[in-house]
Amino acid sequence: MEHALQVEILKELMGQLDAGKNIDAGVQYRMPTTSYICPEIAAKERESFFRNHPQLIGLSGDLPKPGSYLTMNDFGIPILATRDKSGEFHAFLNACRHRSVQVASESRGQKSVFMCPFHSWSYANTGDLINIPDEDHFGAIDKSCHGLIELPAVERDGLLWVHPSVDGKLDVDELLGEELAAEFASYDITRHQFVGEKTIEMELNWKFANDTFGETYHFGKLHKDTLGRLYYGNNLHLKEFGRHHRFVTANRGIDALRNMPEEEWNISQGTFVLYHLFPNVQFLVDKNTATLIRIYPDAENPGRSVTRISFYYTPEVIAAVEAEQSAGGKVEDVYDYEGRQGVIGGIEASMEVFYSTVEREDYLMGEMQQRAAQTGMLKEILFGRNEPALHHFHQNYREALGQPALQPVEPA
Repeated sequence: MEHALQVEILKELMGQLDAGKNIDAGVQYRMPTTSYICPEIAAKERESFFRNHPQLIGLSGDLPKPGSYLTMNDFGIPILATRDKSGEFHAFLNACRHRSVQVASESRGQKSVFMCPFHSWSYANTGDLINIPDEDHFGAIDKSCHGLIELPAVERDGLLWVHPSVDGKLDVDELLGEELAAEFASYDITRHQFVGEKTIEMELNWKFANDTFGETYHFGKLHKDTLGRLYYGNNLHLKEFGRHHRFVTANRGIDALRNMPEEEWNISQGTFVLYHLFPNVQFLVDKNTATLIRIYPDAENPGRSVTRISFYYTPEVIAAVEAEQSAGGKVEDVYDYEGRQGVIGGIEASMEVFYSTVEREDYLMGEMQQRAAQTGMLKEILFGRNEPALHHFHQNYREALGQPALQPVEPA
């Protein structure tokens, strides 16, 4: 992120804190609860947003070297992603061309050849079919026409994109837009290495899970004993990039910046920067760390979702954490919230943040919301003037599904 933009955002947040005022969209909206419980809407979302929409599946650090691979089945298509010996990123349907059994079952690892467990057909990490056991018994086939089904895949500025459809359109420039693409490029995400992951499966619609990351109004209430001690809450800088947006809120480290020259200001010392990537990704990133949050609907139950959280550190952060741990010290003494975005210490501490705040506080509220919606008696909920990120997300997905726009609340 350009330094001038960092200063602009920090000044806006300081102004909100000084005035005791949050961002103001100037309008409240009514949100129908059917969106969180209707099976027909859920089916349309899965088709439009997860089967026929580009998916961000990870960072370059998930495939750290030639021979690396990862698998997933979060959006209804079993995916095998690989990095071949020349370093090129590929994505395939994880299915043998013989009888369609998955050729890779582990979530990630290092492998150059994938062997189907059913009949031992073997494939290179380029997708090429390289061996058929007892081929003289099976009968000759053209191996060049029976490699793994390849999907559109693009690696750009440290981000791994896949389209789940063979003939799907995957244009990252068009998807992100020039401004947001340039901003991501400025973080040098290619240096961020995968260090761990956490999965949260709970009884709330994927959009209730997404809404957790859409406002700071609740920080000082729900998180008063956790994030509320580190972040001010009730302040927000929001920038829209088409269907995506950037969400920035102040932590208490912003106070130290007031006594520093503007040229020394660093946005990661006083805020966290979160990007919402339509439809289901929240991405926290700075020059040292990144957290990728992918939220998926349950294919069988609109009232259930899966959140996958992946953590990444640069080599310098990894080395410092390892050195501190080897010396028997507390990593927290080196990496605190004021100095690192989203990182208290080692990976265990990062996971604890998501357990104590997102899973045990935010998502518990989401489960209560889900139960209330499912009664059928609560027809709508409200989005306030101080929750414009929620306005943006819900208006965008409703427009994408051909649904009517949210209706404003009549002034009192």
